[in-house]
Amino acid sequence: MKSNSIFKNSRGVNYLYPFLIIALLYLLWGLAHGMLDVLNKHFQENFSMTKAQSGFVQFSVYMGYFLMSLPAGAIMRKLGYKRGLISGLILFAFGALLFVPASFVHSPYPFFAALFILACGLCVIENGAHPCATGMGPEEHSERRINIAAAFNGVGWIVGPLLGTVLILDGSGGDFDIAMPYIVVAGIVIVVTIALAFVKLPEQEMEKDQEENAFDIAETNGNLLCNRLFVCALIAQFLYVGAQTGVGCFFINFALEAVPEMSAKTAGLLLSVGCMGMFFIGRLLSSYIMKWIRPTKLLASFGLLGAVCMAVVVLRLGTASFAGLFLSYFFMAPMFPTIFALGIKGMGAQTKKASSLLVMCIVGGAIFPLLMGWLGQTDMAKGFILPLVAFAFIALYGVMCNSRNT
Repeated sequence: MKSNSIFKNSRGVNYLYPFLIIALLYLLWGLAHGMLDVLNKHFQENFSMTKAQSGFVQFSVYMGYFLMSLPAGAIMRKLGYKRGLISGLILFAFGALLFVPASFVHSPYPFFAALFILACGLCVIENGAHPCATGMGPEEHSERRINIAAAFNGVGWIVGPLLGTVLILDGSGGDFDIAMPYIVVAGIVIVVTIALAFVKLPEQEMEKDQEENAFDIAETNGNLLCNRLFVCALIAQFLYVGAQTGVGCFFINFALEAVPEMSAKTAGLLLSVGCMGMFFIGRLLSSYIMKWIRPTKLLASFGLLGAVCMAVVVLRLGTASFAGLFLSYFFMAPMFPTIFALGIKGMGAQTKKASSLLVMCIVGGAIFPLLMGWLGQTDMAKGFILPLVAFAFIALYGVMCNSRNT
């Protein structure tokens, strides 16, 4: 980025500083999500849970997203972006702190409840952060901006598993080890909440920009679900979040099966530093590549390559399959932000409603781990058939969106 042009609207308003604050929120929920994959393996060992049962870690989080998404959209419409984001951060910190009392009960269920409440806070934050990231500048650069913000999310995905591995998998083995990283996260969230309270978000300017760039959707009678491409965006987002969650959820399990000499700690470190490093690089590089290649073409290409990686995993080729799983993180990187940006593009006054529905589709993350755990109970490779199908559909969605823009 040689200039801040992608953060300036037609009236010369510069959104760079508030954009960086929003990008920081992406880092926070990346941190929270990144720790889930380590929790999954820890629950299997500490609470004698099967792979399918441990999938309830992700189920608790993504059901929170699903049930809170429409109320979160209503919060944004009533309170506005800034106050809505602050309310989400407060709920996020509260859910994280609930891990402390949960650690005194040797049962996974209090942790599931804490994760559910934490996820409700994350849902509120995402409902506001995504349209803010896409709306802070010219409409033609919306996909680039959200991918840049999502790169901060990638940093959180690196630090989260690392923090979880060090404090949970490498801890004393007690239940309080689970609470330790969440205490740290809660403290960071409280500091960011205070900082956000003193930042002015240009909400009226963003809403003007969204109205100016709105498409004519009169043919849908204002009903978003009558818009074919928007419905496909919902499906693509559901499948993507399910695939990403499932891949991360069972990364350690598959790594231990594909490379028997690998330890759980090594697999956890590879997940946090290696895979999430690839994820971070993928998002940064994608936002740069979009200067020359249409986001729709990039999405289609990366969806196809992600499907190829999953095919290699399903074929059970040992180290080669593990390499395919590792590489898939690079191709997954731009999928969520690009699908989201394409889904709300040109929605004008319906942006907040469209955003709520797209966030609701995060429920895919609740379903895929359960199904993948069931399919892969005796052979984890079989579970990765679901991400293969998901990435193939995402590639098709990219082609459809590209056809609309030609």
